[in-house]
Amino acid sequence: MQKNSVLEKVAFPEDIKKLTLNELETLAAEIREEIIKTVSKNGGHLASSLGTVELTLAIHYVFDTPKDKLIWDVGHQAYAHKIITGRKDRFHTLRKRGGISGFPRREESPYDAFSVGHSSTSISAATGIAEAKCLNGENFKIIAVIGDGAISAGMAFEGLNWAGDRRKNLIIILNDNEMCISPNVGAMSSYLNRVMTGQTVIKFKSEIKGFLKSIPSIGPQMLKFSRQLEESLKALVVPGALFEELGFTYVGPLEGHRLDRLIRNMENVRELEGPVLIHVITKKGKGYTFAEKDPAKFHGIAPFRVETGEMPDSDQKIPSYTQMFGSTLVKLAQDNPRIVAVTAAMSDGTGLDQFAREFPGRFYDVGMAEQHGVTFAAGLATESFIPVVAIYSTFIQRAYDQIIHDVCLQKLPVVLALDRGGFVGADGPTHHGLFDYSYLRAVPNIVVMAPKDENELQHMLKTAVECGCPASIRYPRGKGMGVPLDDQPVSLEVGKGEVVFDADHTDLALVAIGATVYPAIAAAKTLNDEGISARVINARFVKPLDVTLLCDAAKSVGKIITVEENALMGGFGSAVLEMFEEQGIHDVVVKRLGIRDEFAEHASQAELRKTYGIDEESIVAAARLMMGKS
Repeated sequence: MQKNSVLEKVAFPEDIKKLTLNELETLAAEIREEIIKTVSKNGGHLASSLGTVELTLAIHYVFDTPKDKLIWDVGHQAYAHKIITGRKDRFHTLRKRGGISGFPRREESPYDAFSVGHSSTSISAATGIAEAKCLNGENFKIIAVIGDGAISAGMAFEGLNWAGDRRKNLIIILNDNEMCISPNVGAMSSYLNRVMTGQTVIKFKSEIKGFLKSIPSIGPQMLKFSRQLEESLKALVVPGALFEELGFTYVGPLEGHRLDRLIRNMENVRELEGPVLIHVITKKGKGYTFAEKDPAKFHGIAPFRVETGEMPDSDQKIPSYTQMFGSTLVKLAQDNPRIVAVTAAMSDGTGLDQFAREFPGRFYDVGMAEQHGVTFAAGLATESFIPVVAIYSTFIQRAYDQIIHDVCLQKLPVVLALDRGGFVGADGPTHHGLFDYSYLRAVPNIVVMAPKDENELQHMLKTAVECGCPASIRYPRGKGMGVPLDDQPVSLEVGKGEVVFDADHTDLALVAIGATVYPAIAAAKTLNDEGISARVINARFVKPLDVTLLCDAAKSVGKIITVEENALMGGFGSAVLEMFEEQGIHDVVVKRLGIRDEFAEHASQAELRKTYGIDEESIVAAARLMMGKS
């Protein structure tokens, strides 16, 4: 931050209210520089936050936050909001361990009215706050900012439907960064809405309606005609007929990077009664050329070079799990025309971009609608197709009912490919995939598996598409283990684990699943050097378990440590304990390593694995303790 800059003088929203329009525009440019500088070092959601700088300033300039409640949808567009709400001096800690979150968090600031991370929640949350305000007899404004992608989800429409019917005072800002509106259309729309929402015109319209009603003979007819004329003209000029029909006063589209027009319109809207929707057109990546040209790449990005927009050189020889999934699915689909792919607004993030290019007629992006996506896949499966639904672990939670009711109850062969299983790192608690073992293994008819490396991932994917029943594969974020890859994927025996490290005399068994298998192998080697002999079992399947393999280990060894990157409660270790109880094995000592009953904060994956005791060093320590050695 440069000395004598406008940003240097701004710490809280009340500071920006003292600035001139020119100073606000300078502030917007300086905030963009600060965001680019920080995200280039820490990684984060760049394009979305760059697109909402002026919008953020206008909201805080016009409204009295935090008394007025501002709710961000998803929250990846809220970096400017964080900078001007008391967190400027800590912004360099963004997404770092112990630093500020990449998303709004109520615990972090009174300016964050609602904690977010998943899409399409803002309108429902805002309606709840609006009802609470009335119940408490309080007086403040409520503003929800939602993106054009998020508003397409079912939950957003449920919120709109409720809000329009309740008629409470509520302002929804639709941040539309996909539509391209030419300057003359934008200027005309802005002008019309300044006229439509100006207080003088509002008062005039009210007086005219009152006058018409007072004329007994022709009043009602004239009033009805005037309303029809007004609605017809608005439908011709602005694209807000849908929102008007839902009960909202529609304002827009407005140019999202014109502070003067944003402020003027919001000042008018602030005085309106009832639900209002403001439609704002913004540009993702605004102010940073590389992000403007490729907003998808800079939506969520690792550290990069500001001058070139490129990420530092890395070892490209090792594919990520996401890449391995994508290339394997293409290979399988080439041989099986019944395979189709479904995702929810994340074709690139899930590795399905190659599939979409190779098989455009068999690829479906349903938008931010996980519930629809899963049931859509179930419908495809009833007609002999094999849908592979690729969605991050944290987001598939939103379709849990559909997995139970529409997929598993009907035993339909839908494959759930759950990327970002386990710790995701800096995105934090809203994005960690730490619960899927627990919530999926409780559902009948589904096979639940997790690969130890990228080679096993390709075999599991083939297993899933050929098993003829619901199946899930969860795999972590990031690179694979760099293991040799088999030329062709092969089906694994469902429910069959493997011993991946053993010794003649075994003191204990480490039973690991997914990303914890290699740390368990490394721990076993360390223990072996210390005189503690450990067998390592790669369980492969959370459901069904390899009963024979695990029971043999329990009987012959007597000491078991389970290791999982999942919640301990109801997870893989719990499944092993339940299985021992069912098999009547009671003389076995079991220690479960996994995620304790809390939401894990943001930090690097390595830091989190160490914190929660599932890295190599922690496994070694648990084994020593079990063997009575400190």
